[in-house]
Amino acid sequence: MEHLNDTTWLIALAAAMAATGLVSGTLAGLLGVGGGIVIVPLLFNVFPFFGIPESIQMKVAVATSLATIIPTSIQSARKHHAKGAMDMALLRSIWPAMLAGVLLGTFLAVHVRGEGLTAVFAMVALLVALNMGFTGVDFKITDSVPDGPPRQALGIGIGSVSAMMGIGGGTLGVPLLSMFGYPIRQAVATASAFGLIISIPATIGFVWGGWNDPLTPPFSLGYVNLLGVALIAPASILATPWGVHLAHTIPPLWLKRAFAVFLFATSIRMFWSLVT
Repeated sequence: MEHLNDTTWLIALAAAMAATGLVSGTLAGLLGVGGGIVIVPLLFNVFPFFGIPESIQMKVAVATSLATIIPTSIQSARKHHAKGAMDMALLRSIWPAMLAGVLLGTFLAVHVRGEGLTAVFAMVALLVALNMGFTGVDFKITDSVPDGPPRQALGIGIGSVSAMMGIGGGTLGVPLLSMFGYPIRQAVATASAFGLIISIPATIGFVWGGWNDPLTPPFSLGYVNLLGVALIAPASILATPWGVHLAHTIPPLWLKRAFAVFLFATSIRMFWSLVT
């Protein structure tokens, strides 16, 4: 583990973190996807090259991703709220269940083996890839989010799975709300608030859960790598306009299908790592 404090190693890791931010920001601008669904698989593939122990690779990737989501979620939620696009009634009814799901998911993520987190991410990434690859913008199963226990179950599910995957509210929230008949803009606006409910308590949980873990890399607070947070977030913000520009030169359906292929390949890569 001595090499983890080597200056050259730290510079290389910093460069990798910045590159991760540039890639995630570009894809966010291209596709409107949350950073976590990109950041986690990128870090998952980067960490082995830096000798970070396999047992904590996924935990550090998920925790660092969640921490980078906090500032972007705050900014996004404020802007959408100012435009009046959020469904505040839905938020008031679902946030307690979602918070409970976040706490459950964070507890499980901290205590299960890294392979467990990898399996969760691989499975959900595969489902998201299939959704993006085979459904259209207008696909829906009903005209409203169900009330009562089904709504609370939905909140618990989004919260727990998102916390274990290191993603914000958009990756699961937008397609689910769209399937329940929400216009895409209202779905995006409401899901931006999901990101706040998920990222803040989950990040705190990962800091607490990894506080005494001797395997964490330098500049870490629990499982949250502060070097990654400091470099990924600004690099992502810098690169997002590049993706927006590219989005106006490439057919949107091609972009959606391309990202579906990326997620599918990521899922297969993760499943393969679990069996080899």
